[in-house]
Amino acid sequence: MIQQWFNWRTALAFIAICIVSGTIFYSQYLAKKIAKEERQNVEAWVEAQKTILHASDSSSLNLAVKISSDNNSIPIIETNEKDSITGNYVNIDSSKVKSDRTYLAQKLKEFGQKNKPIILILKESPYTANKYYYGESVLLKEVEYYPLVQLLIVALFIAVVFIAQRIDYQSTQNQVWAGMAKETAHQLGTPVTSLQGWVEMLKEIKENEKIAPEIEKDVNRLLLITDRFGKIGSLPQLEEKNISSQVQLMVDYIKRRAGSHVEFSVHTQSENILAEISPPLFDWVIENLLKNALDAMEGTGNIHINIEEHAAHIFIDVSDSGKGISKKNVSKVFKPGFTTKKRGWGLGLTLTKRIIEQYHKGQIFVKHSEQNKGTTFRIVLNK
Repeated sequence: MIQQWFNWRTALAFIAICIVSGTIFYSQYLAKKIAKEERQNVEAWVEAQKTILHASDSSSLNLAVKISSDNNSIPIIETNEKDSITGNYVNIDSSKVKSDRTYLAQKLKEFGQKNKPIILILKESPYTANKYYYGESVLLKEVEYYPLVQLLIVALFIAVVFIAQRIDYQSTQNQVWAGMAKETAHQLGTPVTSLQGWVEMLKEIKENEKIAPEIEKDVNRLLLITDRFGKIGSLPQLEEKNISSQVQLMVDYIKRRAGSHVEFSVHTQSENILAEISPPLFDWVIENLLKNALDAMEGTGNIHINIEEHAAHIFIDVSDSGKGISKKNVSKVFKPGFTTKKRGWGLGLTLTKRIIEQYHKGQIFVKHSEQNKGTTFRIVLNK
């Protein structure tokens, strides 16, 4: 079990998580270190302001001015002891201050939430002081946001890899489907051809006048199935056909094999609704839906097909009065291998979906289903 989970993909994912986690922790360490140094720089800047106010000699004044002018990255706002802005500030956009009277107040609030102010006491009695609120430098912001940027890049990379793998998997799956279908058609071809010869021989014997036509129908049916499988994986030629008559042909075919306890009905807006289809593959779709409906009803009930023509699309609804599909299974019915039957491969609806969506550029989905009341599948074809 462990070997199944541990492969090169999980190893790469684990390494990526370790790298990102390490980067985040190191970025946090750097941010705290830079924040500490910036507070020390602001404290030195405040001391320089104090020296400038009370300088007694030129050497100390020059040093204070140099320290004050060296700060070109940390934004600072000066207030009095009552937090009223004095009008002195550094490293803040003057144009924004002039255009927006509340800009400095907003910045003061922002700085106060991030850092405690540094207080410069001017007089003890009466108590007067200046407070210096400061924000973050551009460097500190970049260090703080760097992990987020890295996470976005890693997430984007993982998403691209996942999509690429999914496309590759679907492509491989399509190739497997096409290869299996073509191999099935190839394997059926030889015995069916042989059966055609035997049918012709049976026709020549008078005693087989009733048997030979029935066998010929089954052989022709096998030829149709072989033709259908042969078309999977290759681009079929679409022909303009009357959908109403095409559906009716398949209903008549299934009706003869359904028994007397199943009632079929077909309602169509018009007797001549045209669409470009591949007749053998489209018949396969209708046949699969009708057979599924029969299985759901267990040989007793009603099957109704409604065909509607709209401006750009044709809707074909296949409804039955069967046992329905549970809500948790509605999203699974078209997946390969999914079936609620005791027998079967669970491939009928999967092939149906591929035929409609890949070859006819249409849609097929469960329009409505209610347990013990029935299911409606909808096919959407382009006009």
